[in-house]
Amino acid sequence: MSIIDLYPAIDLLRGRVVRLTKGDYDAETVYGDDPVSIAESFADAGAPWVHVVDLDAARSGDPVNRPVVAAIAATLGGRASLQNGGGVRTLADARALADAGVDRVVMGSAAVHNPELVQQASEIVSVAVGLDHRDGDLAVHGWTEASGVRLDDALDLFPTAAAFVITDISRDGMLTGPDVAGLSRAVVATEIPVIASGGVSSIDDLVALAAIPNLGGIITGKAIYEGRFTVTEALAALRELD
Repeated sequence: MSIIDLYPAIDLLRGRVVRLTKGDYDAETVYGDDPVSIAESFADAGAPWVHVVDLDAARSGDPVNRPVVAAIAATLGGRASLQNGGGVRTLADARALADAGVDRVVMGSAAVHNPELVQQASEIVSVAVGLDHRDGDLAVHGWTEASGVRLDDALDLFPTAAAFVITDISRDGMLTGPDVAGLSRAVVATEIPVIASGGVSSIDDLVALAAIPNLGGIITGKAIYEGRFTVTEALAALRELD
């Protein structure tokens, strides 16, 4: 078994590091006002990736946190790769983030509405498709609207995607455990790497996800900020499974 990539997460809202509960913008918890130093600490701990979400851009389309994203890319300095999502809706967005030093962008709402956009953006920068769902129904625009597209159907729409970031919204920020069964089905249904997101609360959850054959990665945020485990401990646990 190869080591699964860990993606410690930074969610940006008004320049601060926050976590939302089930994607509810009225249910935010602030964990810091220096996202650059937090990203640097993740890289210092050995994380291969840092996953950043611009929640302002996801909701409004206004990339107000893009200078922060660029600063994070600069401080990572190639020690860790940067994956950035939230409000990536156009080729210009993808190009601007690539120019800012982002290694992979995550396209969610725009991809679901226009799958061809992913193919076009993939010529500019590596693109992951964010598939955020409630009971298998994909949600868009910062999780505020239903898309009418089912997760199972979406897995066949993006042949050039570098990865799928699959988030069970009902578990996001809840520390209730990941959807191991659903993620296992998704991994089997596509040859594109699947990155698990939502619900991780413990090292045991990381181990359970790592047991899914061919899973591409694990995103974790709130568990780190709430002190359930450190990035160092998570990486050590994943290495022990190798």
